[in-house]
Amino acid sequence: MPTDTDRRSIHATDMTDISGKISNAAVSIPPDARCLDTIQLTRLEQSFREWAGASPRRDVQDSRKRILMIFLLIRYTGARLNEVLHLNPLENMDFNNHIVFFRKIPSSDDLSAREVRIPENISSEIKIMMEKNFTARKSALAVDAAHIRRKFYERSAACGFPKEYGAPDAIRKSRAIELMQHNMPLPLVQRILGHSTPNLAASYVEFSEEDMRRLAIHFTEKESHRKTSARNMFFGKIRNIRQGDIQSIVEILTIGEFIITTVITNDSRERLGLKPGVLITAEVKAPWVILHRGDTEPLCTAENRLRGSVERIRRGETTTEYVVRIFDGASLCAVTSRDDDHRLDINENDVVWAIFNSFAIVLHVE
Repeated sequence: MPTDTDRRSIHATDMTDISGKISNAAVSIPPDARCLDTIQLTRLEQSFREWAGASPRRDVQDSRKRILMIFLLIRYTGARLNEVLHLNPLENMDFNNHIVFFRKIPSSDDLSAREVRIPENISSEIKIMMEKNFTARKSALAVDAAHIRRKFYERSAACGFPKEYGAPDAIRKSRAIELMQHNMPLPLVQRILGHSTPNLAASYVEFSEEDMRRLAIHFTEKESHRKTSARNMFFGKIRNIRQGDIQSIVEILTIGEFIITTVITNDSRERLGLKPGVLITAEVKAPWVILHRGDTEPLCTAENRLRGSVERIRRGETTTEYVVRIFDGASLCAVTSRDDDHRLDINENDVVWAIFNSFAIVLHVE
């Protein structure tokens, strides 16, 4: 688990500078900045999901899913708590295009709305929750703000974070930092969060409305792919680099809180600009993944050993494909020859270890 020092070294910037004094390049956050990085935000999200489904009582589950929905909207739109609590999901969400509309004061004559695009999987999840759990759908988000804050504090503490890091305003700030870390232009970040944008630094490009929409679509599609993603793709951040004379060992802390170890040449490390805290994706090709059946962790020289269960097997004429659900919910694919398939004698639902060495990984900088 990341230490307090790790939390303070998030490569982003404090929201007090969002008015235009910062760049999109990653910079260090002051130690007193209260925010979470992408890994920690995802851990907090997982905590909310587990908590929401933990009660056997339907009424308690519905109450908790309201709070989960509010968290998801703040986490993926960067909206203020009062903006989310005043949303009418039936009127203010376009589930087909995955857009949330935040209007100004309801009594105002100004009917313009701020459009915030959210990842497709989050939009679909909210739609399903609305259909299954809430009959009075127009008031589904009408929850007491103080109650919301208490529950946010509790989930943050349950993850081992200072409770104030889970406050709605802190989640909003963390979202802004996350967007900037992913090189979203500052004017678009300001637009998403509902900031006015006077006196922007001259170095920033002025984007048209269509540019803004296209960029928002690009970012959310990329983000949605990362979170639901394709097999053998691990999203995380670099925790440590051990440099040798020719090659470096790179340790990646994934969203699922396990470490992926890879080896990369020093030339490639410098070319990619790798350093601790950088967000990165590690890809492993399916033929490089070896499966070992059984609960006991195998003794072998491969640095990466992930425990899971076989979710699906597809057998062809010459090869067999295994889909393994590893413990953080992600899928991992392995491909073997039919001869190896017979020898392994692995069936669906069997517990297995997916093994691959540090030279089998390709890194992609976010």
